[in-house]
Amino acid sequence: MNKRGASVVASLTAGLLVLTACGGGGEDDAAADPTGPITLEFQSLSDQPAAIEATETIVAKWNEENPDVTVEIVPAGWDGIYDKLITQFNGGAAPDIIHYEAASIVPFARDGYLADLSEHMSEDFAADVPEGIMSTVTVDDQVVAYPTELQSYMVFANRTLLEQAGVEIPTGETMTWDELREIAKATTTDGVHGLGWGLKSPTAAFMTMGPTFGGTYFDGTGADAQLKVDDGELAIPELVNAMNTEDKSILPVTLTQSGSEVLASFYAGQIAMTIQGSFQAANIANDAPEGLDWVVLPPLEGPEGAGQAANPQTLSVNIDSEYPEQAAEFLNFFTEPENLAALNEADALIPASTSAQELMAENLGDDANWNTVLSSGQHMTDAPYLFVDAYAQWKDTVATPAFQRYLAGEIDSAGLAEELQAGWDEITA
Repeated sequence: MNKRGASVVASLTAGLLVLTACGGGGEDDAAADPTGPITLEFQSLSDQPAAIEATETIVAKWNEENPDVTVEIVPAGWDGIYDKLITQFNGGAAPDIIHYEAASIVPFARDGYLADLSEHMSEDFAADVPEGIMSTVTVDDQVVAYPTELQSYMVFANRTLLEQAGVEIPTGETMTWDELREIAKATTTDGVHGLGWGLKSPTAAFMTMGPTFGGTYFDGTGADAQLKVDDGELAIPELVNAMNTEDKSILPVTLTQSGSEVLASFYAGQIAMTIQGSFQAANIANDAPEGLDWVVLPPLEGPEGAGQAANPQTLSVNIDSEYPEQAAEFLNFFTEPENLAALNEADALIPASTSAQELMAENLGDDANWNTVLSSGQHMTDAPYLFVDAYAQWKDTVATPAFQRYLAGEIDSAGLAEELQAGWDEITA
């Protein structure tokens, strides 16, 4: 086993001393008859009713077909899960199967808490997942998780407002940022702004969409990573600023709101378009007022393509599990196309595998909006920031406030670059 706790033990809580073992590494498991029936604990973070039901259905089907390897769901929730996992791992109480996300599993993998699944993962699944997505779960040449669900950023538009402005609805495989800007200008009239973008917490959006301009933000990995703030990294913030201050095509208040808060302006016809996480397609379908004719526009493309940095939800195996091979077999089952398609449809997300994306599109039939959302999954690319040790601290304490100051007009792009770099230098000194 690799070294343990170098980056996560600092957050160990006092609850460690009273935590009782609940995972594959407990004494009861060690004493179990290795030839008899076994139980795998699956800590699931699914918290939406439809997703919970889909997960339970998949597990029930596995248990019916595999009576000697029973999977037991342990509900958890996303709130506080990082600290909970720290406590579980350090207390030897982590479950066999761990649900999380690529952005947060890297330190656990590097500290030796996650099993290498390279030899266990189905060859069909590995070949079916786009390379950019698979790279997010590969740490130091080890596959430490199965990617399952993703989201992208998409442009949602009020078809009526676009048509009234004489705009031809884009229908190609992708649309350019320049097209977005032109449509926003064309649809900005008295009482209506062309675009609303909830950038209260802008770092995730800017870094996820940065690859369309070649913006990766980091060179290198781990503690040796170096921040990079060049034209590619500044392109989207500068475009937003130009649309806001020059074109006057962005509703200013939305730059201080969350994505969900912006939807109220979209529903009220105050904005013609909004950039949102792709999962909002389900919320808009349920909540939009009657008569709102909305459409999802093609994925945004920059000079470097339409790639968005992937941060999939993941399923990993505890390295201390007594039954890593059986746990991996369950994950091979869980990620079969029909299962991933059902789970992502329930969660309104994008399956990690191409086959599951295609099956989900088939299941949804002629829903053009969801077909457009699903097509964005083929443009996912790697996310360098996932493998940077100081990223989370820099994001919260430096990048987010700096981007907010820039969007508020308190600093220019040169000042933004300076603040991002100075904050990074201070954190990594």
